Amino acid sequence: MDAAFTAEQQEIRRTLRDLLGKRSGRPDHLRAAVAADRGYDAELWTLLSARLGLPGLALPAAYGGVGCGLTELALACEETGRVLLPSPLFATAGLAAPLITALGTEAQRRTLLPRIADSSLTCTLAVSGGSLAQALALTGSNAAGEWAGGGRSGGVQARRRHPGDAGAWLLYGEADQVLDGHSAQLLLVAAHTGGHARGRTLLFLVRGDAAGLSRTRLTALDETRPQARVQLRDTPAELLGDLRHEEAGAAVADALAATGRGAAALLAAEAAGAAGRALDLTVAYVRTREQFGRPVGSFQAVKHRLADVHVRVQAARSAAYYAAWDPAGAGPLALAQGLESLRTAAAEAVQLHGGIGFTWEHEAHLYIKRAAADELLFGPVHRLRAHAADQAGLFEPAVAVQGEAEAV
Repeated sequence: MDAAFTAEQQEIRRTLRDLLGKRSGRPDHLRAAVAADRGYDAELWTLLSARLGLPGLALPAAYGGVGCGLTELALACEETGRVLLPSPLFATAGLAAPLITALGTEAQRRTLLPRIADSSLTCTLAVSGGSLAQALALTGSNAAGEWAGGGRSGGVQARRRHPGDAGAWLLYGEADQVLDGHSAQLLLVAAHTGGHARGRTLLFLVRGDAAGLSRTRLTALDETRPQARVQLRDTPAELLGDLRHEEAGAAVADALAATGRGAAALLAAEAAGAAGRALDLTVAYVRTREQFGRPVGSFQAVKHRLADVHVRVQAARSAAYYAAWDPAGAGPLALAQGLESLRTAAAEAVQLHGGIGFTWEHEAHLYIKRAAADELLFGPVHRLRAHAADQAGLFEPAVAVQGEAEAV
């Protein structure tokens, strides 16, 4: 296996870094984008799509995409993570597009994917109860569908508009912590249907201007990753795919789990990029900040701390690259590594910047918030690792071990 990046992949990284350095490389750029109604710089998003085809990077050419793969999209996410770029890239290309590709009918794919690829359509995934990590099977199995509310009440419920009408549905319920939920033009809503005994969790397409849809942007810890509360009151929806057979719920759960593994690789790359940037900012600062007549960075204790962070960042970057190449086997573990590295790098950045490190004007606190918010949304780290260990069968169940001991 050749682990080196191709010339095309290196060019994607270089072009994106140069462009983002000019358009989103300063804290004032970032704050202006966050304060916009959409929560991101719409002009920059259009430019990224036109120059690099960013939202369609991993989509097949047959549907208007660039025809690359998850590795190229992960490289792009590493660069957007470096500057904490607020954009609909992750929600659209990392969550919605893979689900539409996996579950959508051919008509739905041909209608939606080209619009995603040319950036004219932004999308997101909405699940109830703030249970996105469980829905994506990152911290536990999603087979039971309990994360979607389940039963006759709770979460989002779906019913047919008219009995016997297979094409029209109405959704009723609420979903919190929906990434880019206030601005996405299309929502993929997980809803429970079929009553309690034969209930299934399916995905439905809801237009951003649908009747009965109410969206409220929430005050989030990390403002660079906007979240919203989505309320549906008999909102018209279209079933994603043609899932009429008894195994429809299992197909949705499998597609969500596969999407989760890819999303974990993208998030790991984002975290590695952010951690690397936090380290670069700190190294640059300690080279110029003087204490006792010499640069702070010349003290051995500071060198050791930054060396430890460097090792963590490189490990996180390697794990993210491997996960992009093999998301099925390494995605959640790479995400755990990335989140842990970002948390450490951001904490050291605040401390080694001294008095300015925790001020609102400096950008160090933004990396702290990204690390904490991502772990709340997609972790925590110990649960990511525990679930990966359970899936790999690394540890025998405690009951089985106890039974064997009693038998002996």
